[in-house]
Amino acid sequence: MPTTAPALTGVIGHRWRAEVTSSGGVVPLDGSPRLDWYVAAEDRWHTPADEIAVRQQRTAGTPVFETRVRVPDGDVVQRIWSIAHSGGLTLLEFTNESSRAVAVALTRGDVLTARPPAVVPIEGIDLPPGSIVVPIAHGTSALAGIRHVGRGPGLLPPGLPGIDKTVNGWLALAATASRVELPDEPLSTAVIGERSDVLLAGPPSVKDDPVGTVLAIVELVRMGDPAPPWVPDLAHAVEACASLSGWDADAASERAAIVLARADERRAQRDLERVLARRRAALPAVADPSEPPAGIRLVAWTERLLCRSGKLLASGLPASWRGQHFEVFDVPTGPGGTVSYAVRWHGERPAVLWEQQGDRVTLTAPAVDPSWSSDAERGEALWQAPERLPA
Repeated sequence: MPTTAPALTGVIGHRWRAEVTSSGGVVPLDGSPRLDWYVAAEDRWHTPADEIAVRQQRTAGTPVFETRVRVPDGDVVQRIWSIAHSGGLTLLEFTNESSRAVAVALTRGDVLTARPPAVVPIEGIDLPPGSIVVPIAHGTSALAGIRHVGRGPGLLPPGLPGIDKTVNGWLALAATASRVELPDEPLSTAVIGERSDVLLAGPPSVKDDPVGTVLAIVELVRMGDPAPPWVPDLAHAVEACASLSGWDADAASERAAIVLARADERRAQRDLERVLARRRAALPAVADPSEPPAGIRLVAWTERLLCRSGKLLASGLPASWRGQHFEVFDVPTGPGGTVSYAVRWHGERPAVLWEQQGDRVTLTAPAVDPSWSSDAERGEALWQAPERLPA
């Protein structure tokens, strides 16, 4: 069974990775010491791992984490992101949004800081030897960094890229596969999150989750990985999926053709077509679930909702989307083609504007307007009102 991947931070192209806990702790996977943080407010020490009023979110779905700890008269906010600067750094920014001064204790003394930490004894809480304290006045921030290579304290170099640049970089990378701007914003954000996670963690093992392996490889190739080196792993995973039933195994088997097309593996594509034909003959078709699945399956589920083999909105137009504009870019129509389209509403009727790239297919929308179809590269049409469709 697939498992939920841990939240990771790191830099693409570098080996260093760390888990980010739900309370903002950083656990490097190279065996170096864990970093936890504590907040000294006027009332007491606050331990994020034990506090009830701790909230964490990812910025736009990217591996940029924001953790809020409630203290008297406001929050202390921690933000974590990783950059390639100076061989790789994971930065931790602490912002005091309360009305009074606080201090943040860090359980590693070898972090880099923007200014030297306070040389005062840490009282009122037991912390590991070497922990440091950083005072933070009201309305100000303090920055610290963990080296990915090397150890030892020091000062952070000047001119480091901020959160916005890091977030935009992740968004641009995820968008090289496809981009969705949906009325369901959490779903759009979740797609970015799953792609970010697979970029950092890589595919799961074929033994543990062959479906997840295929779907992850497909996304990595769509985001720029060369396809040929992935073909052997993909073939092994597709073979393991052949006997599995379920919508996700169907999706993995179909989407594997994207990688084979980009690798120009024509013989393998023909072999896959025979596998798919045998699969359809032997196993009953399974409808996609009505709710988004977890993990990398969510990406395939979302794109199949938007377009499957040239069928736009193949499962129908979600009720909550009616009357709301939305856009999708570069969603697969097949192994070598994609479609971008926008839905704009004219009263009770949706209008669709589309453009195909690569191998063109005949576009239809049988669950929205069964009378419409087009094999044009680009165009626009006015669909019938959803109210005329059966429930």
